Amino acid sequence: MRAGDTPKALSRGTLKRVARFARPHWRRLLAFLVLTVVSAVLAVTTPVLAGKVVDAIVGGRDLPLVIWLAVVIAVLAVADAGFGLVERWQSARIGEGIIFDLRRAVFEHVQRMPIAFFTRTRTGALVSRLNNDVIGAQRTFTATLSGLVTNVIQLALSLAVMLTLSWQVTLLALVLLPIFVIPARRLGRRMAGLQREAANLNAGMTTQMTERFSAPGATLVKLFGRPVQEADDFALRAGRVRDIGVRTAMLTRWFMTSLTLVSALAQALVYGLGGYLALTGKLAPGTVVALALLLTRLYAPLTALANVRVDVMTALVSFERVFEVLDLDPMIKEKPGARALPAASGGVSVEFSDVRFGYPAADRYSLASLEDVATLDHRGGEEVLHGISFRAEPGEMVALVGSSGAGKSTIASLLPRLYDVDAGAVRLSDVDVRDLTFASLRETVGVVTQDGHLFHDTIRANLAYARPDVTDDEIWAALERARLGELVHSLPDGLDTTVGERGYRLSGGERQRLTIARLLLAQPKVVILDEATAHLDSESEAAVAEALTHALAGRTALVIAHRLSTVRAADRILVLEHGEIVERGTHEELLAANGRYATLHATQFADEEPAVA
Repeated sequence: MRAGDTPKALSRGTLKRVARFARPHWRRLLAFLVLTVVSAVLAVTTPVLAGKVVDAIVGGRDLPLVIWLAVVIAVLAVADAGFGLVERWQSARIGEGIIFDLRRAVFEHVQRMPIAFFTRTRTGALVSRLNNDVIGAQRTFTATLSGLVTNVIQLALSLAVMLTLSWQVTLLALVLLPIFVIPARRLGRRMAGLQREAANLNAGMTTQMTERFSAPGATLVKLFGRPVQEADDFALRAGRVRDIGVRTAMLTRWFMTSLTLVSALAQALVYGLGGYLALTGKLAPGTVVALALLLTRLYAPLTALANVRVDVMTALVSFERVFEVLDLDPMIKEKPGARALPAASGGVSVEFSDVRFGYPAADRYSLASLEDVATLDHRGGEEVLHGISFRAEPGEMVALVGSSGAGKSTIASLLPRLYDVDAGAVRLSDVDVRDLTFASLRETVGVVTQDGHLFHDTIRANLAYARPDVTDDEIWAALERARLGELVHSLPDGLDTTVGERGYRLSGGERQRLTIARLLLAQPKVVILDEATAHLDSESEAAVAEALTHALAGRTALVIAHRLSTVRAADRILVLEHGEIVERGTHEELLAANGRYATLHATQFADEEPAVA
C-alpha cells in the first residue's frame, strides 16, 4: 500500500453527502420508517404477551385466556413477517435508487473531465471506482439500511419495556454493554483500513487486466516474453486481497462470537436475578420470561448494530473513494449563457489570436490513487505555445508542419476545447469557442486522429455514434464516399459486423476510412486531421487520401501532417518550432524561401528516396 493510501479518519462530511443523495427519496424513506416502527413494536409486544401466557398458566389456569393470547401471538407473527417483507422491499428500492443516482452522477462527471485526466489515469483504477466501489457501497447500503433503523428502534423499545418491568434486572443486563461498544469502535476503524487497502489492490488488478487483456497489451506481453512475470505481479496483489479477506472474516467472526457469548452470559444473569426475585415474590414468573425474551430483543440488536458499524464503515470507504472522483474539477466547463454558433451558409472560419498555452499540473485534474503514485506531479504551467496567430477562411485548408514536439497537436486540441488557452483566443466565425455550447462545438468541429478509435460494436453502431438518427441509406452513402462500401458489402454480416475492441478486426487503413465515414455522417463545418495517414502503408495511404478528399470538400480544414507530400495542396502551410510559427506560406513559397520548411522537405524526401529505389 502506497504512502498516499494509508488508513485515515473518515470525513464527517461523507454522511452528509450520502444524505444529499437520499433526499430525493424522502417519501419512500418516510414509508420505510413507519414500517420499521410497526415491526419493532410487534417484535417487542410478543415477549410481553408470552409472559402473560406464563402468568395465566401458573396463576389461574385460564385456558380461554391462554388460547386467546396464543392466537394474538400467531397473528402478530404473521403480521410481522408481512411488514418485514414490505419493509425490505422499501429499503432495497431506496438503496438501489440512491446508488443509481450516485453511479449516474459519477459517470456524467467523468465524461466532463478534460482529456488530460484520461491521459494520466489508470483506466482500470477508474473502472474500479465506478464498479467495485459503487457496488460495495450498494451492497452494504441496501443490506444494512433496514437493519440499522429496525435495530435502533427495537433496542430503544426493548429497553423501555424492560425498565418498566424490572429496572434492577435491566441494569444488571446493561452492565456488560461496554463490552459491545468499545470493540465495535476499534474493529470498525481496523476494518475501514483493510477495506481501503483491498480497494486499492482491486483497482490495481483491474488496471492490469484492462491493459494486458487488450489486443496491443497482450501483443506486447507475448513479444517481450513476460507472461510469467505478469502472472506473478497479479498473484502478488491477489494474494494480499486473499489475506485481507481471511483476516476480515476472522476479525468479524471473533467479534460476533464474543458478542454472542456475552449475550448468553447476560441471559444467565437475568434468569438468576429474575428467578430469585420471582421466588421471593417480588416478580411474577411471566415477567421473568418476558424479561428473558426481551433480552434477546436487546442484545440481538446490539450484536447486529455492532456488525452494522463495520458494514457502514466499509461502505463509507467506498463512498469516499467515489466522492473523491466527484470532487475533481472538470476544468473545461460550459460557460453560463453559452450560445450556439450562428448558422453561416458560406462556411466557418477558424482563427487563433495570440494564443499562449501551457499544460496544467496534474494536481489540478487528477488523483494520486488513480495514477498509482504516492504524490501527484506538481510540474506544469510551462508555456508550450507562444503567441500563435493565424486565420483560415471558410473552405480553406491550413496545414501545420514541424518536428515532433513543436506544438502541432497542441494547437489542434485547443479548437474542440480538449484544453483551454491560457491567453489569447480561439474563434470559430469570430466567436470565441469558450462562448459556445459544447453541443454546438461538437456539431461544428470534427476530428480524425492518427489512430481512429472504434468501439467494440457493429459497423452500424460505430457510424451511428456520430448521428444516432442516421438511416442505413446514409450509412452506405458515407461508406461509399470513404471507399469502404465494397468491403462492407462483402462481409457476411454487413453493417452488423462487429469490428472488435478498438477496431482491431480491421486493417489500419480500413479502420481509418471507417472513422472518415463517421466524420462524413457528422457533417462538421470544420475538420481537423491529426496525422491521419501517419501509420499507413502507401496503398492504404492512397485509399485514405482519396476518402479524405470527400471529407474535406467545402469544409475548413486544419491538417497536421508529418509527410509533407500530403500538404502540398494546402492554401497555407504553417511551420512550427518550439511552440512558435517560424514560417508561413504555400508549398512553393516556402520551398523558394529556402528556410526551415525547405530543410524538412529535403530531409524527408532524401530519406524516402532509397526506399523508392
